Amino acid sequence: MKTYQAFVGGIIVVGLFAFAAPVVAQEFSEVTVTGEGISKDAAKKDAMRRAMEEGGKVEISSHSQAENFVLVRDTIYARAEGFIAEHKVLEEKEGVGGTFICKLWAKVNRSAIATSWGEVQGILDQIGRPGIAIYIKETIDHQVQDSSILESKLEERLIKSGFDVYSGAQLQAIAEKESADALAEDNIAKLQAIAKSFSTQIFITGHANANAAGVQNLFGQEVAMYNGDAVAKMYYTDTGRLLASESIPNWRGGARGVFTHSPQAGKKALENAGADLIEKIYATVMQQWCTQISAGGEIRLEIEGMSMGDAVKLKKKLAEIPNVEKINGPSLDKGIATFRIVAKMTAEQMVEHLVEGEFEAMMEVVDAKLNRIQAKKK
Repeated sequence: MKTYQAFVGGIIVVGLFAFAAPVVAQEFSEVTVTGEGISKDAAKKDAMRRAMEEGGKVEISSHSQAENFVLVRDTIYARAEGFIAEHKVLEEKEGVGGTFICKLWAKVNRSAIATSWGEVQGILDQIGRPGIAIYIKETIDHQVQDSSILESKLEERLIKSGFDVYSGAQLQAIAEKESADALAEDNIAKLQAIAKSFSTQIFITGHANANAAGVQNLFGQEVAMYNGDAVAKMYYTDTGRLLASESIPNWRGGARGVFTHSPQAGKKALENAGADLIEKIYATVMQQWCTQISAGGEIRLEIEGMSMGDAVKLKKKLAEIPNVEKINGPSLDKGIATFRIVAKMTAEQMVEHLVEGEFEAMMEVVDAKLNRIQAKKK
């Protein structure tokens, strides 16, 4: 209610009137969902993602015809916990086949999902689809295989989500052309150089091994058993910085067969064991990618010919750029001043600041990728 005064025929009239309450769009949804995973933590994370998906289905479905829909959606899914205002675990229990079940109540922030969608879509419009190069060295009974089961399954998973994927076969072709013995997971520098030729942001490398472990009779069937292990590591292509390492240290599997050494059984065992590893790698890729483009990642700025004194002055200027969270450095090596900048932007977006005003007078930008900027002192 609100009072008003008015002059009517020379008399002051005092009255009351009421405003209709403004209609406020619903910002939150409350949902109850069930998640499943290979551990309690994985089951809870799955439940959080399902809660976000269910609570924000109107906002998500409204973008279903948008370009890069799957990639944007999965990027937002990777930050599911950030869209849950409140949650409560209602039940945790063991599931079928060694899995875990988590029943969860959650209050989902729908308006935050809508805002985040626009932010991620905007960044993708600027930088395009991210590229990933993959090489997994695979052996069965100590024999290197021409193609990798784990590699192909991971490629398939990432392609479905909208990444540009370059496989081991493509890396092999470049390596042979350059006569480079790069296709070994311990030769990171050469792998990095080859991955750069594809202009990828991330490269993944590792190994998977399967070795014969005898023949077993399971429920009346002869099964060739295999033991093995698998490791995959993920790096930023620009800087070579290790982002994550995922592994299956020891697993056992097999396929029908009466011979101890069976390549088919080894491949089947690798396929079965690799399923969990692929999901772990995929989750890590999405988390790192999401952090880089929306929550802030590290940008490496390298300036050739800059003295330490000038670099220190530049650091103060860099700190004034909006969305720069922290600056590590500078370090000076072989005439190159290097800054490691934590910022909520890509390198391309930072370049927009570096090519104008005082920055333009100090340096000339010669190259920029997602995580790295190279420049020369003017």
